[in-house]
Amino acid sequence: MGNKPQRIGIMGGTFDPIHMGHLLMAESVRMDYGLDKVLFIPTGTSPHKDDCAITPAIDRYIMTMMATYSNPCFFVSPIERDRPGPSYTIDTVRALVAEYEPGTEFYFLAGTDAVLELHTWNNINELLDLCHFVAASRPGKVRTIEQEIERLGPKAMERIHRLTTPELEISSTDIRERVRLGKSIRYFVPENVEHYIHKEGLYRK
Repeated sequence: MGNKPQRIGIMGGTFDPIHMGHLLMAESVRMDYGLDKVLFIPTGTSPHKDDCAITPAIDRYIMTMMATYSNPCFFVSPIERDRPGPSYTIDTVRALVAEYEPGTEFYFLAGTDAVLELHTWNNINELLDLCHFVAASRPGKVRTIEQEIERLGPKAMERIHRLTTPELEISSTDIRERVRLGKSIRYFVPENVEHYIHKEGLYRK
């Protein structure tokens, strides 16, 4: 008998900064879907956001490394940081499929907001062929996600899975605003990330 194909989670995001909600979501999906590991992929230049307002990629990459280092199943990939131009998920997933052994199953972890925008993503139909999506939703948001999946058609209904994750109302936007106002972000982010933000003077302006 051959080895069982790997199951790899993909968690992309701006991670500006990465916070406890990201980590809790990734660990919940890893456990529920039996993933061998989760790749955190900080975006380089995001096609969906104003690049001028985003913290430099190197800082976001370092914070993601610091936040995930203690979990032996969490890894950080520089694949989008090192790619010139806008970072599209389809390019990243194609590269990962080419890099790993044939038969590897990929699970793209997406929060509620991302799932509701899937119909706008570049090459979404090809993405659904290349990887599963795990729609991690907070309690009370499941029906809205179901409507979006139905909108995308039969393939989406087969390849997008729903998982209700623990409710943790934390956002990167709120964390940046708290830093700007001089408020505590303790327990919003891992301690080493909190120290990095303060030491590097991030989000003060």
